[in-house]
Amino acid sequence: MRKITLAMAVSLDGFFEGPNREIDWHLVDEEVHRHHNERIKPMGGFLFGRVVYELMSDFWPTADQDPSAPETQREFAAIYRDMPKIVYSRTLPPGPAEGNTTVVPEVVPEEVRALKEQPGGDLGVGGAELAAEFRRHDLIDEYWLYVTPVILGRGRPLFPESDATTHLRLADTHTFGNGVVLLRYERP
Repeated sequence: MRKITLAMAVSLDGFFEGPNREIDWHLVDEEVHRHHNERIKPMGGFLFGRVVYELMSDFWPTADQDPSAPETQREFAAIYRDMPKIVYSRTLPPGPAEGNTTVVPEVVPEEVRALKEQPGGDLGVGGAELAAEFRRHDLIDEYWLYVTPVILGRGRPLFPESDATTHLRLADTHTFGNGVVLLRYERP
């Protein structure tokens, strides 16, 4: 069965965005970018919220056309273009969309569980609000937290308040040369 994974950069104090939605503190150097490319290459699809989808589609579909772009960016652009994407949005028109994308209006847990049963690689969920919705329905199997050595003091927390407790087990850790630490948790 395929897994649904959430991979997100987070500050030491638990924020994924600064107070003005800034993410310029994320440390994605060549080593980290290469790691992400290797991690997502075998995946079966991206599950995005509208905001992440629009941010990604504004840059990545043509990022490899810039001859000065680093090799890791050109590689990711090709992966991104080819990867099937499901976008959860109430504002975009439902159905097929540009760039190997299908838009659906809402998260239906039974449909997501059926998607997990299909053959193929794991599915990556992207977007904090979508991740909160998936977590609310207990649909996330693994959490890949890239802890960045910065304390923001305030911003948007990765995990909003919830009445649900999710027990996880530490499956792996990795320290990158730039100080980012990957903490990979999975369901027991």
